[in-house]
Amino acid sequence: MQYSIEAPEKLKVAVTLPASKSISNRALIMHALTNRLVLPQNLSTCDDTRVMVRALTDMPKNIDVRAAGTAMRFMTAFLSCRKGEHTLTGTQRMRQRPIKPLVDALRYLGADIEYEAKEGYPPIRIYGKPLDGGCVEMPGGISSQFISALLMIGPTLKKGLELKITGKIASRPYIDLTLCMMREYGAVAEWTDIDTISVKPGKYNVGPNSIENDWSAASYWYEMVALSNDPEATVEFEGLSESSKQGDSVVRHIFSLLGVKTVFSKHQAGQLAKVTLKKVRTRLPKLEYDFVNSPDLAQTLVVTCVMMGVPFYFKGLSSLRIKETDRIEALKKEMAKLGFVLREMAEGELSWDGMRCRPTGEAIDTYEDHRMALAFAPVALVNKEIKINQPDVVSKSYPQFWNDLIQSGFEINET
Repeated sequence: MQYSIEAPEKLKVAVTLPASKSISNRALIMHALTNRLVLPQNLSTCDDTRVMVRALTDMPKNIDVRAAGTAMRFMTAFLSCRKGEHTLTGTQRMRQRPIKPLVDALRYLGADIEYEAKEGYPPIRIYGKPLDGGCVEMPGGISSQFISALLMIGPTLKKGLELKITGKIASRPYIDLTLCMMREYGAVAEWTDIDTISVKPGKYNVGPNSIENDWSAASYWYEMVALSNDPEATVEFEGLSESSKQGDSVVRHIFSLLGVKTVFSKHQAGQLAKVTLKKVRTRLPKLEYDFVNSPDLAQTLVVTCVMMGVPFYFKGLSSLRIKETDRIEALKKEMAKLGFVLREMAEGELSWDGMRCRPTGEAIDTYEDHRMALAFAPVALVNKEIKINQPDVVSKSYPQFWNDLIQSGFEINET
């Protein structure tokens, strides 16, 4: 399937964003550890969360998480400390994404896990049982989800958990989000040193009953405001917090450099503010940014900067190699189709200095990666048209995206 997308001349819309996938999936694990039946309100409806709900509700012997990285990592830890035998598997790409650091740490704590095929990668067979816990080390530069997965089972371990993180810590805001949510659910968990987190043994209680909307999803609307030729372009959201613990809430600060102003309205106690994005004039000669704490924003900012003609130098992108696809290579290939040459300076570094090439006019490939489709769709605001292959991949995190575009005046035709 392929979509042909044409943009409206004016951009003025109110959008209902999806609930945060990151918060939803963490809440589901902590909720499951309370052994309660009532699920939190406003859960994400994306593929990754649906996979988690099915797995935790049905608890089948064979659990296929498909392309859901959070489900693979979180369920690995969860099943390791719960009685029962289960096999975890996923898509072909999931079977190429490493899980060894998490499995090694769980084994050190006494977990019984076997690899079903290639060493260090799914599928894995888990023989769950109560774990004693204790002290363990884990590298911090591969995936924060490994760390979050361990932390969330910490209160259920007999001795609790002391986790020492070695090396550079990637996506630290996601670790802090996990700790904040754990405390909201009654756990005692905190940083005790610059590289060490302590989780006391205990029990989870009932936590917040509603999930905040997704700042990652908001990033694509920031991109649209930045790329729109409409000087009065505005987008409105609800359900976002100005003090959000979501790492990608930093998007509002980054896009302020690219001419998008974020206005939070006053709100009543207990309610989240309404957020309005407005276009303002700006001249930025070059954007430099370290994405080590927010790698999921990289594709959005790469496409935005290039289409605005703003040279950039981005670092902290090493984790993009092991996402749904190799996102660095995917960006280089797809931007070349549009006539732009990206340069990889070193591992985890990507830049654009204005170099152009002949555009091919080919459709954008998405590589089974939702963020490729989401980040490239707004290009229609600059080019006359953008074509995207396999656009249905957005269901992984933002199922209603194409409907939201249509409501905003975009014309989308299936070709």
